Amino acid sequence: MDMGQSQLQSLHFLVAEADPVQRRALIEALGQVGATRVTDVPDGPMALRTLQASFTPKVDVAIIDLDLGGMDGLELLRAIAALKSTVRLIVVGAQPASVLFSVESLAQAHGVDLLGTIAKPVTSTKLKALLDNYQPPGRPAPPQPGPSFSFAEVGVGLQKRQFEPFFQPKIELATGQVKSLETFARWRHPDHGMLGPSAFIGALEQNNRIDFLDWTMLEMSVERCRRYHDQGIPISISLNLAPETLAHPNFIRQVASTMTRHGVLPDYLTFEMTESSILSFDADFIERLVRLRMMGFGLAIDDYGTGRSNLQILARIPFSELKIDRSFVDGASKKRPLGTVLKSCLGLAHSLDRMSVAVGVETRQDWDFLQDLGCTYAQGYHIANPMAADEFPGWLEDWRHFF
Repeated sequence: MDMGQSQLQSLHFLVAEADPVQRRALIEALGQVGATRVTDVPDGPMALRTLQASFTPKVDVAIIDLDLGGMDGLELLRAIAALKSTVRLIVVGAQPASVLFSVESLAQAHGVDLLGTIAKPVTSTKLKALLDNYQPPGRPAPPQPGPSFSFAEVGVGLQKRQFEPFFQPKIELATGQVKSLETFARWRHPDHGMLGPSAFIGALEQNNRIDFLDWTMLEMSVERCRRYHDQGIPISISLNLAPETLAHPNFIRQVASTMTRHGVLPDYLTFEMTESSILSFDADFIERLVRLRMMGFGLAIDDYGTGRSNLQILARIPFSELKIDRSFVDGASKKRPLGTVLKSCLGLAHSLDRMSVAVGVETRQDWDFLQDLGCTYAQGYHIANPMAADEFPGWLEDWRHFF
């Protein structure tokens, strides 16, 4: 979305550039795109003082040259990160594209909000392209502490069938068709209403009984899958699975029995495991994964890219899907370093004949960007939030009208 003239006029810009001629050129380029409030400084220490909380009016966007006196651009990046401010940065420099790209990655590692980098000379066109990505910082809502429960209380809730699966649709990007549903555990508590995992996962993990929840979700999701099929909706289900559940001696037998009991073929169920949980695998674990694939179940690596990605594991274990973590997806269309990491993940999935699933698609821009990159599937709030099982058929009807 292009930034309007009035929005640009309301922003306070800082220009940090050592060379007076180039500083003047930067201020003029900002004027050409509509900026009216510009503070300029010739070195790093002055830039930092201007960005501190006590300075008024607060700086919204800082344009910083890498070659500053008193403190170079990299030191300044580190110092700005320490300020924890909401300032957006544009870094400029007489450096090759590869160096500027690394600076973008460094800013990301520092947690600094970078709109992008510009190789000199800076023009109003280059500035405008980056400023179009400016979003005013949202005011974070104070975290509301939810209720917490003991292991015994969670156990009673599971026994009384108060837990249920919520489903988030997974869309095929090329066609817009709904291909699958990911299961999310919810607790419909008689006193506290609908509760998410933060209320109950801790108690289960501390007692090494996450399998209680996994078995409940498996049973209820497969049962619901059967009901959808009976309604003429031949949908697949994805289910998160703890490695401890998979390692249980009776796992394969019990899963097969659940599928047979509900009359659902293994092709309609994919098990998701986080990348980090697979890194400590042994021969028995791999055997189970191979056996599940041979039986027809799907296997997905969840949160891909957040662990110490082991390419050998990806090549050797027969995963059918790579789920790319939301940290690489949300905003990738605007932030070049994220886009580059995303491209490499998608390229890897494609070269290994795995399907790719982008998690955390928040905007239409992200959707279009992923579609252009050839990503197979997407899920996220731009498509739908996790919803109660009974709501899905109606949502699907609306979605089909939309497409």
